[in-house]
Amino acid sequence: MQKTATKYMDDKTFKETFARIINSKNILLTIHSRPDGDAIASICILMELLEGYKKKFTAYSQDKTPHQYFYLPHTEKIISDKTAVNFLDYDAIIALDCGSVSRTGLAEEIKHRNNDQLFIEFDHHPKMDDYSDFENRCPECASTTEVLYHFLKSNRVSLNKNYANCILTGLLTDTGNFLFPITSDQSINIASEMLIHGARFPQIMENTLRNKSLGAMRLWGHVLSSIKINKKYNIAFSIIQREEVEKNNVSDEELESLSNFISNLHDVRAILLLQEVGLDELKGSLRTAHSQIDVSKLARLLGGGGHTKAAGFRIGGRLLKTENSWKII
Repeated sequence: MQKTATKYMDDKTFKETFARIINSKNILLTIHSRPDGDAIASICILMELLEGYKKKFTAYSQDKTPHQYFYLPHTEKIISDKTAVNFLDYDAIIALDCGSVSRTGLAEEIKHRNNDQLFIEFDHHPKMDDYSDFENRCPECASTTEVLYHFLKSNRVSLNKNYANCILTGLLTDTGNFLFPITSDQSINIASEMLIHGARFPQIMENTLRNKSLGAMRLWGHVLSSIKINKKYNIAFSIIQREEVEKNNVSDEELESLSNFISNLHDVRAILLLQEVGLDELKGSLRTAHSQIDVSKLARLLGGGGHTKAAGFRIGGRLLKTENSWKII
């Protein structure tokens, strides 16, 4: 059963934020590293808004935009060359879908910004740090694009096809096509409204769901066949070795939804997908559909964060195969 989203902030914060954005002369937009559909769609919403008001801006992402999101408006304007970003040039910095400023690649710049540089956040992740001047945050929302939907509505911005495609993309990708517990009746209603405004549902599905190469499908099969269950804690887990990713020539975006798919496993309390992402770095993805489990608590203990039902972390180490399982060295 879908849950009902609660009212999370009044219009005052949205209106004050909007006024400060419109009065800014040069704006820096940023999102989290290894951006997903919600992050890319969110920054595209702000670019659409700023283009409409003829504002000067730079859109920056530490990592390049995954190719399947090129259908979204203004993605060609997102740069990943940090040397092209002169931080002191901006009087406003806006972080979208970041959770923590550490995920932007601009953490030190944001923390030590000048007093006259405004820092604004739009996010649906739980609060992890306190650097923003204006915080537009709603952990009850299914996506950051849902937060931005309310922001636009509050400020009477007319929705068009570009906004609609972005908002629906964020909703679909962050809810697993409305299968995850974060989905609310409000999310469904917003999605329906986006279709009325011209969102191209088939195109979004083609790019975000049916986008796997043969190598990715083979890797998925290998990972799924290797799932084990820790019977003591009733947690299912599997691993992705770096050599398997390289052998099958699989991109990061093709792995993005694998942990969500594994979370469909019946009768386990949670799932953990552990991936080698560097020579000595591991990325963990935690998911649960269990009503009484909060996987973000474990993620935070390991230096990460996220939502109660979907969280992640990164730790140093490598995977070593043992006789019956795996261990981190």
